[in-house]
Amino acid sequence: MIKRLAIEELEKWRTSEVRKPLVLRGARQVGKTTLVNQFSENYEHYLYLNLELPEDKQP
Repeated sequence: MIKRLAIEELEKWRTSEVRKPLVLRGARQVGKTTLVNQFSENYEHYLYLNLELPEDKQP
């Protein structure tokens, strides 16, 4: 149920008229990456950055 609510919140963000970049933060191992991967399955284009990875930190 929590996952469904999170997906609904992501949909609200996606359809918002004033949409800013989305940053998901939280404790490790709670499903942030899984949530984004499931949400992005419906879209052809998306950008995923993991700022723990050195290659994603480069300009």
